[in-house]
Amino acid sequence: MEIGDEIWFSVINWDNLTKFTMCQQIVKSADSIAANISEGYGRYHFKDRKLFMLYARGSLSETKTWIKKAKNRKIISEEFHLGEIQKIEKLGVKLNNYISTLKAKSL
Repeated sequence: MEIGDEIWFSVINWDNLTKFTMCQQIVKSADSIAANISEGYGRYHFKDRKLFMLYARGSLSETKTWIKKAKNRKIISEEFHLGEIQKIEKLGVKLNNYISTLKAKSL
């Protein structure tokens, strides 16, 4: 949720062109991370839970791409970029570990 909230409050100040192009994409992908984790956690079967964690990992990867594009286009600062990338990579490790655990439980 932290990544989605930080991105939300960052994009509020973007110019109109950026809001109508990148903003919608990055907010959707960042918000999808937490939404998919939550939905997966609410699933009863390990197989369903794993599927939603895979969706969350995809959204995490997409968010990382948008963060990099925003930095390359000088929309966000290097500091914000590095902070978000660190959080994304840290969450990625946790998600991968959780997915591995779910794979083992679903066998």
